[in-house]
Amino acid sequence: MPDLIRSVVLDTPIGPLSLLAHGRRLVGGGFTADPAGLHTRLHRSLRGLPLRPAPAGELPWLARPVHGYFAGELQALDGIPVYQPGTPGRQALWAALRAVPPGRTVSYTELAAQAGSPHAPRAAGAACALNLIAPVVPCHRAVGGTGRLTGYYYGVHRKAWLLRHEGARAD
Repeated sequence: MPDLIRSVVLDTPIGPLSLLAHGRRLVGGGFTADPAGLHTRLHRSLRGLPLRPAPAGELPWLARPVHGYFAGELQALDGIPVYQPGTPGRQALWAALRAVPPGRTVSYTELAAQAGSPHAPRAAGAACALNLIAPVVPCHRAVGGTGRLTGYYYGVHRKAWLLRHEGARAD
């Protein structure tokens, strides 16, 4: 198989979800019907690879857990392998996000501390803003210090829906 990025668009209760896979790792995910737009945002090491649409049946390791998550199996996304190039600090922050269980939220300050950088809440916010694997790397679980919902690339209304779906408080 040539080196490429395969894309699938899945229907979800909050709109289409584009997923981009390189081999057997998820490299992009976002609430958009335009996988090409998501592809242009990937790290330069992946962006140059051709994008090819794939049926969901070609990516069952990805489609099944995503469908399961939206059907109520809230930990279904945990086993999806991801690859997202970034600095060691961002890698630590994204790993810390994946460790936040469904139904819980974490402030940017708490996220920074969990990633080993307790004095870097802005870096935590930046890592969330640069996360290209939503909702599998669950940046929707990061909230402001008072618990207030803050920005989400795909809209705060989607962030609130995801948190309510998981049983978290979504103010």
